[in-house]
Amino acid sequence: MAYYRQVGEIPRKRHTQFRKPDGGLYAEELMGVEGFSADSALLYHRYLPTAIVNAETVKDERGSASPNLPLKPRHFKTTDLTWASDDVDAVTGRRKLFGNPDVTIGFVVASVPSPLYRNAFGDELLYVQGGSGVIETIYGALEVGDGDYVVIPTSCTYRVVPSSPMSLLVLEATGHIGPPRRYLSAKGQFLEHSPYCERDIRGPSEPLLVEGTDVDVLVRHRAGLTRFTYANHPFDVVGWDGHLYPWALNIRDFEPITGRVHQPPPVHQTFEGPNFVVCSFCPRKVDYHPLAVPVPYNHANVDSDELMFYVGGNYEARKGSGIGIGSMSLHPSGCTHGPQPGAVEASLGVDYFDETAVMVDTFRPLELGEAAEACEDPAYAWTWARRGPA
Repeated sequence: MAYYRQVGEIPRKRHTQFRKPDGGLYAEELMGVEGFSADSALLYHRYLPTAIVNAETVKDERGSASPNLPLKPRHFKTTDLTWASDDVDAVTGRRKLFGNPDVTIGFVVASVPSPLYRNAFGDELLYVQGGSGVIETIYGALEVGDGDYVVIPTSCTYRVVPSSPMSLLVLEATGHIGPPRRYLSAKGQFLEHSPYCERDIRGPSEPLLVEGTDVDVLVRHRAGLTRFTYANHPFDVVGWDGHLYPWALNIRDFEPITGRVHQPPPVHQTFEGPNFVVCSFCPRKVDYHPLAVPVPYNHANVDSDELMFYVGGNYEARKGSGIGIGSMSLHPSGCTHGPQPGAVEASLGVDYFDETAVMVDTFRPLELGEAAEACEDPAYAWTWARRGPA
């Protein structure tokens, strides 16, 4: 993360004796990435964070993914997804939409608290499409709602507690997710040209201090899933400090970069991960050259698959294609894509776009998961020609 944070009680010097009121020592835990040569946080537990009393293998139910064959643009309606039970949580209820060796992309509408969970494979990015709730973590809690991105670092134990049904887009990386490096100084400060900064970021502000014994934590790791039982509740941290922690950014705090003519997608970039980027398309004043064409030009992003999640307003370039709130369009490398017929002419003279969308560009092809196959609109690929296979 880009800046230092301190929460709760910590000693003046790190790695020195820090005693409880009864005279015993708090247990230090150093959470660090890249072999402890990059960002880290130092946490102080009431009990040993290493004390497990049981471990058992858990079957991974998400299924495999299949290649995008035949290669074509595709449209998916997340509003068509259903779940077998009304009691869906944000961890075990995730349905797999897409995946490749760098990222798994899922979707869930969660209504009940999730189990305690830890992803030891990579960082996670949650986008709250709707609803609200609390994400409880070993670092403290984050209240989240509509439009929030939440970055959860690798191996951070957490759970999601909805206060109203939460629609979540979930990216599970095989590495780390953070602000684009070009937005940061050499020492990690957000630079003046960045579309968001430290003031827009929310982190935990106080410890949770939950008591409990024989507490289960579901852990995703490189070999699958394991359920550990801990002797004491992991949310026993009295204080911590450092640069590595869960944090939230609301999409409405992303400040769009505009120009006299149409600006390319990198100006909308919000996060970067291993071989993928995430962009935010927000309501904004658009191109103000007198001859500007506000909607995107036809384009072939030859190194990327482009996945767009439509979450608010009206997306001008997709009118007439069946795209609506909750839709996801996938435009793979190898296919030129662009505005729907008539959209260019209709956009001329428009000076403001009321649209909100989250875009994920991956530099390796996305395969289709079971949830994508369950909610696909098969007519989308032919909407530019207005006719399809005979």
